[in-house]
Amino acid sequence: MSKYGAHLRSAYVFVRTAYIFARELGIDPRKTISNSRFIWRLFTDYRKFKRAWQLENEQKRMPLAFSFPVLQDYAGSAGVYSGHYFHMDLWTAKRIYAAKPERHVDVGSRIDGFISHLLVFCNVDVIDIRPIMSQIPGLSFIQADAMEMSHFPDGSVHSLSCLHAAEHFGLGRYGDPIDPQACWKFIASLGRVLARGGRLYFAVPVGRERIEFNGHRVFNPMTLVRFFESHELTIVTGVAVDDEGNLVEQPDWEKLARSEYACGIYELTKR
Repeated sequence: MSKYGAHLRSAYVFVRTAYIFARELGIDPRKTISNSRFIWRLFTDYRKFKRAWQLENEQKRMPLAFSFPVLQDYAGSAGVYSGHYFHMDLWTAKRIYAAKPERHVDVGSRIDGFISHLLVFCNVDVIDIRPIMSQIPGLSFIQADAMEMSHFPDGSVHSLSCLHAAEHFGLGRYGDPIDPQACWKFIASLGRVLARGGRLYFAVPVGRERIEFNGHRVFNPMTLVRFFESHELTIVTGVAVDDEGNLVEQPDWEKLARSEYACGIYELTKR
């Protein structure tokens, strides 16, 4: 990389970090700029509605308060159907549905996405370091640091998943202990508890390998492949979500290693 390119990269990292800090403090500059263009439209719509109400109700006072302004939906789409979580949750849930396990164990995946998909057709044990008070039938919760998977004997789990969670281990983001090797210890623990012939569904960010403290890691997919092989885990099939948020069903993993922030989604078994 040239000296100019290095300076440009440093400037990008600084601006991006400043934006993330502001967002975490409850200030989203990008949303502020984007939504401010709809302020005039909001007041205009309110006046139109008020006049129409008064005409239809013989000048009676409108029993509505102008107390819940929403700006972002003026330009919103009907829904989100791209990106890591949409494709990852849907693809993995389909694979587990086809396998029809009696019970499934998950570590740290999204409750209001992937786990809710699974609860339609099977019972799920969820492990997370964060608390949750669940009264949902079919969902059992274990609050624990899952790095060692100490609640499970060797080779005892036949259907296991961890989607977009392993990259956070050891960075302290969720109150977990600081440990630079935690993510690798955790993946090894997943391999330990997986039964022979069982299935592990695993997804993490892939691309330019780096640690973005304290948010997440981004893995080189080839590093993952080598680590899987060293722990008796074989890739049955795998897909990816590219930088544009599109599902790639036959990914070129070496090409994905040059991505900025893609997602590798794997179905693995234990030899």
